[in-house]
Amino acid sequence: MPRSLFLAALALIVPTLASAESLTLYTSQPNEDAQKTVDAFKAANPGIEVNWVRDGTTKLMARLSAETAAGSVQPDVLLISDTVTLEGMAQQGQLAAYKSPEAAAYDPALYSAKGYYYSTKLITTGIVYNTAVKEVPTSWADLAKPEMAGKVVMPSPLYSGAALIHLATLTGAEGLGWDYYKALAANKTVAEGGNGGVFKAVAAGEKPYGVLVDYMALRAKAEGAPVDFVFPKEGVSYVTEPVAILAGSTHKAAAEKFVDFLLSKAGQDLVVDMGYIPARNGVASPKGFPARADIKLMAFDPAKALADADANKARFSEIFGIQ
Repeated sequence: MPRSLFLAALALIVPTLASAESLTLYTSQPNEDAQKTVDAFKAANPGIEVNWVRDGTTKLMARLSAETAAGSVQPDVLLISDTVTLEGMAQQGQLAAYKSPEAAAYDPALYSAKGYYYSTKLITTGIVYNTAVKEVPTSWADLAKPEMAGKVVMPSPLYSGAALIHLATLTGAEGLGWDYYKALAANKTVAEGGNGGVFKAVAAGEKPYGVLVDYMALRAKAEGAPVDFVFPKEGVSYVTEPVAILAGSTHKAAAEKFVDFLLSKAGQDLVVDMGYIPARNGVASPKGFPARADIKLMAFDPAKALADADANKARFSEIFGIQ
């Protein structure tokens, strides 16, 4: 090829390479959900490549901590289980503030006022029960009644992040508080492990009632399992799988597009397709779930929950006699 033609061809290629965007995502989503999220984003943004790593939130935070210590932070974006973790990172200056235009479609309680993180879905905690029971609870208070003694199982806040958020929410609620947890303990409520163990115990009839995240019960019900689910009248606690941009991101434009996509109508339709309650107002819930507007969310302050986490665990351990 003549040199002039080679240079002309190179001139066409180089701008394309230079303009290519990419980002690295760390997520605690299940693998299938993570792949769907990345594929949908890339379809909507064909010029952006996404490298992603999937693991549990605790392990991802340990990995990020090691990277920070080594001065080689890899991710541009985090999509993890709860706002409390991201609130801690925001307070430490690890997150970038970004005011997404999509935030107007969300309740202010579901995102950081300064733009450090945004909720992408609602995973609420309510009451699961085995359909063989005669008495169906309608409130959190029902689980502490004498007739429920020895019949209730719940995940431990010493093990489950969602359970710790549930603890912070209910202990801060008028009419419940720490007295409620004392009543549960006195009622021989079993608190151990995570949500998976609770579901198995109730579905198998080992315990008639349990405290559980919504999708586990409602998906199983749709598949014929002998369980049903109650959204208690006092309201529900919730985790929201928030998204955030790292302060040290070198691909902020691509990261901002990723955040906007997750919060957009298309991104929230994807959440529904995965079988979760959307965080965005005006988007219909999955089949079998109540409408978003009909779900009463209890008040929750991520900053307070973060500050109180160790004290809450210690007090819970004391009440339930856990060493």
